[in-house]
Amino acid sequence: MKELPEGVRPQERLLKEGAEALSDAELLAILLGTGSREATALELASRLLTVFQSLRRLVDATVEELSQMKGIGPAKASQVKAALELARRLSRFYGLPRPAIRSPEDAAGLVMEEMRHLDREHFRAILLNTKNQVIATDNVSVGTLNSSAVHPRELFRNAIKRSAAALILLHNHPSGDPAPSREDIDITGRLVQSGKIIGIEVLDHVIIGDNKFTSLKAEGLI
Repeated sequence: MKELPEGVRPQERLLKEGAEALSDAELLAILLGTGSREATALELASRLLTVFQSLRRLVDATVEELSQMKGIGPAKASQVKAALELARRLSRFYGLPRPAIRSPEDAAGLVMEEMRHLDREHFRAILLNTKNQVIATDNVSVGTLNSSAVHPRELFRNAIKRSAAALILLHNHPSGDPAPSREDIDITGRLVQSGKIIGIEVLDHVIIGDNKFTSLKAEGLI
């Protein structure tokens, strides 16, 4: 089994510097406990975050999905799943209010500072409950400099899983110009129709530019 050098092991750093000083990968490595013959616990943790793209998506992963990654067996997957479920329940215990999306400005403000700096097109969806409160922001796909392909199956899979009542589409234009392309308009129309069939309303498609945005709903394109 590969081991990290002393002084950089997550457990030692936690004891010396406190849990708040550790990265997501380091905290996850402590949950895993040990690595495998080919990778340290920290390397396995980093791979998990890369594969699932974020802690949010990791929370929604099943034990079976976690176990499919090399070096993560059912025991380690169960440990991770149990810890993340405790974190989810703790957040509910504190009863933190969920932000509500009432306008395109609300949707854009939720992601602007992060998405305006991305160098490739990222397609996301804000999942909403019946009160238009945010359930989650789902990373759907990552494209190229000027396009981001998205399939209805990928978009609505997590929305169905999370019992979303509606959603708002989001994607960025790395050029900084949020003007919608013909492709943006066409794919929005297809996704709106798919949502009607499934029973999850697509409320808007907000395109993020450099500190500015375009709402297809406000432009009369939905």
